[in-house]
Amino acid sequence: MRRVLVLAYYFPPLGGAGVQRVVGFVRHLPELGYESTVVTSPGVATSEWGTPDEELAALLPRGTEVRRAQGPEPKRIGTWHSRAERWLGFEDPFDAWWRGSAAAAALEGTPQVDAVVASMSPFSTARAAARIAAELGKPWIADLRDPWALDEVLVYPSALHRRAAERRMGADLSSAAAIVMNTPEATEQLLRRFPDFRSKPVVTIPNGFDPEDFAGPAPRREDGKLRIVHAGYLHTEGGPGRAMRVLGGSVHGYDLHTRSHTYLLQATESLEPELRDRIEVHLVGLVAEHDRATLPPYVHVHGYQPHSRTVELLRSADLLFLPMHDLPAGRRARIVPGKTYEYLAARRPILAAVPDGDARDLLGRAGNAHLCRPADTDCMARAIRVELERVQARAAAPEPDAQVLARHERRNLTAELGQLLDSVVTMPTPSMAVA
Repeated sequence: MRRVLVLAYYFPPLGGAGVQRVVGFVRHLPELGYESTVVTSPGVATSEWGTPDEELAALLPRGTEVRRAQGPEPKRIGTWHSRAERWLGFEDPFDAWWRGSAAAAALEGTPQVDAVVASMSPFSTARAAARIAAELGKPWIADLRDPWALDEVLVYPSALHRRAAERRMGADLSSAAAIVMNTPEATEQLLRRFPDFRSKPVVTIPNGFDPEDFAGPAPRREDGKLRIVHAGYLHTEGGPGRAMRVLGGSVHGYDLHTRSHTYLLQATESLEPELRDRIEVHLVGLVAEHDRATLPPYVHVHGYQPHSRTVELLRSADLLFLPMHDLPAGRRARIVPGKTYEYLAARRPILAAVPDGDARDLLGRAGNAHLCRPADTDCMARAIRVELERVQARAAAPEPDAQVLARHERRNLTAELGQLLDSVVTMPTPSMAVA
């Protein structure tokens, strides 16, 4: 049995889509001949991106070793990733702590491993992985859950700051034996921006789901309502200011505000009162207090829930709402929200308010989604009417395409990672430590 060293800041008892990805890999890798040593954070929630979900730890297989970085953990600056590094050009104290503490935990006792896998973000994990791999004389794989400096969701003060972040990204990934991107569009953009990476394996392994989480009969309801469910984070801050747009720090036409409940509620409010009275909206996840105060009575806020409870609510829905940020015509989004795959696994109709990109393509192939533009409330209202009629007629929901579902089962996705591991463990080993 080989052993892989996995660097993953987000790991149980923390929850979220990033944690589920890493747990899924660790859970299924033993079937492919790999046990895992995981180097992770102290496990204390310090931001909205690290909400506890202790149920996920029960999924870890026997033989998994977990090493935790030593605290205290510095407070992270800003929301999203670290705005200090992106905006001011210096390293966030959190990143310096994580890079050093993760390396110290990983190298203690000179562990016997065959390869290193770095799950990012935080993107400072790349430098930690490069150092660890060099000192152990083993190859490392970069697993990017988000496309780093190529992510249109990240905002910089100017185009110069964005280009500096891209240079850092290229330098930090240069020693990786292989790179895993999360979507086909992100893979294409990476190779376009860094053509030298074509000399190494660069593959696309998306997020996914475990079919076992969705086994058994779905919850039964007899209330006659159209239940619309959204799971995950909502963004109502709206995105970059005018100065950042003028200076090129954000994508032209980018609008984060559509990745919220706002346009869904506008579409619902546009319906006749007798139809609106048959609708209930459930928000599963963190909702800001100032947003809670303005919600109509048919909206139910559940807060963050353990994964099993979230799945139960998804499967109880008549319609699942998937909002994304807006982009100008001709621009393709480089991310697919992690919830998309579990929405498909729930086998419920999806109202997808999404721009062009992999998410829209995926749901088009799946065949059970109403596809709208992120701010098109008329399209959303039409989709809600269709689903109201279906529920009233007690008609069955359309099934997503079976091949699309099979492609995104975590066991199959982990098999792709296993093949990549098999290919890199025989590569020449790094020879120079990275600070």
